[in-house]
Amino acid sequence: MSIEASLNSYDRNVFINCPLDEAYADLLDAIVFTIHECGFQARCAVEDSDSARIRIDKIMDIIKECRYGIHDISRTDLDEENALPRFNMPLELGVFLGATRYGGRRQKEKSSLILDTERFRFQKFCSDIAGQDIKAHSNEVHKIIRCVRDWLRGTPTGASRLMPGHMRISTRYSSFLRGLPDLCSGLGLDSEDLLYNDYASLVVRWLR
Repeated sequence: MSIEASLNSYDRNVFINCPLDEAYADLLDAIVFTIHECGFQARCAVEDSDSARIRIDKIMDIIKECRYGIHDISRTDLDEENALPRFNMPLELGVFLGATRYGGRRQKEKSSLILDTERFRFQKFCSDIAGQDIKAHSNEVHKIIRCVRDWLRGTPTGASRLMPGHMRISTRYSSFLRGLPDLCSGLGLDSEDLLYNDYASLVVRWLR
């Protein structure tokens, strides 16, 4: 039996908690690609578009189904319209950490990667997580690919499998982006305006 066949979806699911705006789109796309390239499954709040469900309930359900979580808490800038910061990412990180602390046996197996633009910057706005090993990506795609790949390699699930190095993943990601317009064209999709589920499905299709 292959490693993949012996794992349930919980052991492969990776919850992505990050800004969901245009400014972060390139980093999110790279994270999703890296997760799948390493043999895991990317999960995100925007995968569920059911308007009848409360958003936080959807997020908590996805968190419950994921052993792993990537949390980017870098978005601390004030909103131009309201002059207030966005607290969604710290909130979802808190839910994930709470599940790890107070959940059942399987939930206690959760593992997190916490990202910021600079490694120790979080101490100025979220000092309660001092002691966590925060990784810095400097808003650069190749750095976030390395952060995600190296972390996944060190997880209990990733430790038992071979996966490409970060430079190989970066090269393949560039190839994927070059071919994305043609992939989209064949399906009548706009490569500049993809829904999350469309993008994730295209990543899986290209990797196969």
